Parts: sequence; C-alpha cells; structure tokens
Amino acid sequence: MSTSMNWTQLLSLKRHGDTHKRLRHEQDETRLGFDVDYDRIIFSPEFRSLQDKTQVIPLSSTDFVHTRLTHSLEVSVVARSLGRKAGVKILENHPALREVHGYKPNDFGAIVAAAALAHDIGNPPFGHSGEKAIGHFFKHGPGQHFKAKLTAKEYQDLCDFEGNANGFKILTQNLEGRPGGLRLSYATLGAFMKYPKASLPKKPTPNIASKKYGFFQSEQSIFNDVTHELGLLAINNSDSQFVRHPLAFLVEAADDICYTIIDFEDGINLGFIEEEFALEYLINLVRDNIQTEKFNALPTKKARVSYLRALAIGTLIDDAVAIFITNEAAILQGTFNVSLLEKSKYQAQINDILKLSVERIYNADEVIEKEISGFEVINELLRSFTEAANHSYEGQPSHFDTLLLKVFSEELDTKNENLYQRLLSVCTLVASFSDNKAILTYKKLKGLNF
Repeated sequence: MSTSMNWTQLLSLKRHGDTHKRLRHEQDETRLGFDVDYDRIIFSPEFRSLQDKTQVIPLSSTDFVHTRLTHSLEVSVVARSLGRKAGVKILENHPALREVHGYKPNDFGAIVAAAALAHDIGNPPFGHSGEKAIGHFFKHGPGQHFKAKLTAKEYQDLCDFEGNANGFKILTQNLEGRPGGLRLSYATLGAFMKYPKASLPKKPTPNIASKKYGFFQSEQSIFNDVTHELGLLAINNSDSQFVRHPLAFLVEAADDICYTIIDFEDGINLGFIEEEFALEYLINLVRDNIQTEKFNALPTKKARVSYLRALAIGTLIDDAVAIFITNEAAILQGTFNVSLLEKSKYQAQINDILKLSVERIYNADEVIEKEISGFEVINELLRSFTEAANHSYEGQPSHFDTLLLKVFSEELDTKNENLYQRLLSVCTLVASFSDNKAILTYKKLKGLNF
C-alpha cells in the first residue's frame, strides 16, 4: 500500500457512471467540471431548503441572522479563497500538475468552494439538536425496538444520525431518472467528506477524521468507489475508515472561520454580546492589520463589527493556508491529525471568541427553547412516519397511515423489504424538512391547524 496520497489522483474529475477518464487539459476553460459541481449543488432543491433552516440563532423577527443557506454561501466564498491560495503553493511544490496535467490555482478554489457549499446540505431542521433528536428516537425512544432487527452499523447510523453522512447520501444516491445523484466530480466528493468512515467503530483513533462518521451503510458501495478512485489511505487496512482528502481540511477551515467569526457577529448585532466587550475580542485577533483611523471613522456598530469581521476572516484565511502548506507532506501521508485552526497562531484569540459565543449565544434562552421545541417536533414526525411506512409495507396501514402516505408517498420507501432502508428513508425525509415545514407538518399531525 502506498504511504502517501498523490494530487493527480486526488484531483480526479471522474463522475459516477463514467466509462472513460476525464483529463484536466481537455476541460472547457469557460466552465470546468469543478464549476459544474458548484452549479449542480446550488440549483438542487436540497440546497434551497437551507434558506429556512436554523444555523444557530432562531430566525429573528427583529434583525437578520444567518440561516444554513447564507452560512453555506459565505463558507463557500471563504473556501474558494483558501483553495486558490493553497493551489498556488501546491502547484509550486508539484509543477507537473500544471505542466503535464494542466491544473491551475483556481481548480483548487473551485473544488473547495463546491464542497463547502454542500457541507450542510444534509443537516436536519433545528440545527445540531435536530441530529440529536433523530438519534434519541432510536436510542431512547420508540425506535429502540428496531435494534434487534438491524446490523450493528445500521442501528448505529440511526442512533448517531449524522448530517455529514446524510449530505453524502443526497449528493450520491441513485434516484429515478438521476443515477448517481448530482453526479459530482470525485475530487469534490472527497473534499466534502470530513469524516471518511462508517458509524462503527466509534471514534477509534484520535485522528480528526474519526471524530464523526461520513456515510450511511446504504452508501458503502459509492463510498468505496470514491476512496479507491482518489487513492485515500485506509486506516488499519479497513474498508470503511480512511484518512481525509487533503482539501477536506480547507473545507473544514472555511466552516470553522465562518462560524467562529460570523456567529459572533450575529450575537453582537442582536445584543447578546455588548459591543465594546465584543469589539475588544475581535481587535485582539486583527491587531496587526487594523487601520485605526479608518476604524474610528466608522459611524455605526454594524459598520465597525463588519470591518473587523472582514479583517478577521482574511487574517485566518492566510494563517490556515500557511499551516496547510507547512504540513502538506504530513497531510498527504495521512499523519496530520488535527484541524488546521488547532495549529493557528491565533488559537488563543479564537478560543476566547468561541468561549464567549457558547456563554452568550449558543446557551441563550431562545436558542435553547428552539432546540426543545424541535426535539418534540422531530420525535413526533419520526413516530408517525415510521409507523406509516412499516404498516404500509406489512399491508396493514391504518386509515391515518394511508392519509399520511397520500401526502408523502413519493419520499418514503414503503415497499423496500429492507427495514433499514425504510427507516433511513423516514430519517432522510424528516431531515429534508425546513424548520417551518417540520413545524407545520407537526401541527397538521396534531390537528392544531383548525
């Protein structure tokens, strides 16, 4: 087995179903295959639904806050800069990529931007508490009784329902008339996979790639195909646990930069964090780059925060690229085991901001209240849909089941003899709901719309 990954494989333009190799120097320069990836994601219905999914702070009636959609767009912009800047250095280190194969710095930016655009596409409604609510249903709720009928990995998929794995499913699953899902390039799929492993074994190594999992058992075959094509290194000779694609580190860094700085900005603008207190934290991060005269001339709180936010993002982009390039050999060998920002020279300032965000934003009453409500909504939807799907498969649907399936029959896999597939179809249906659709459906099930 090779001890190092190579960029020629990692930048594969292959798509699901291809019978011949796609070569970079044969690409249309006006619209690269990696650009096609971005377009396919942004026009997908799953991406559009992110406009009504909570990022952290529930949608506010008094001021703008970020949704999953605006967050994803901003992460993709940061990711594009990270990819392009890193691409310049990578091509300097590996000139054959440019001279023989025709790759350019913008290729790296396009791959990382597309993967970052999709990074939250599998997340359920109500933020990360939505994932926990789905898992709770199977681990502690009515779904416990399915355990004996599933394999250990299948049951773990449901108990630790993971937005990253659901995202990989959305991007790759065969649909009627759409084999291979969005048919993205394997380079983009590789960069998307922050956790290239199955749900079991759980956290078997201290490697950042083992922190969560990245594919359901239903996608084992396409996962194997992608990892083989890209030449990702297996961990412990496993067929279901691999080191990351190097560009996944840049996707993660883009997300980390945005939620660190922009969630903080939302908290300031909504008054969760006092302006003077907050500005001090941001100034500590950008002290070397701030233009004091320009900053002092800004007339409003939003303008001052916006200026510091832009400086902070730029500062962290440059720092993350420097860390990536310094550690490129270790990353290619699969021995770089932490996120890029964990090596940041600004780690103390980042941790100060995150600590304050946890205290003032993530634990704010309205955030907690939204999570509590979302927990109840998701559990009721899962209960109703699992009963309807299984009763229908068994040929004994109640009148209520029949009515429910008239509305959702296209999305639910009620005819599949595999119980795991039926249950997963329920989970992915509920995960596809926007916050408001989940609440509205819950109210209909409870007869609260009359």
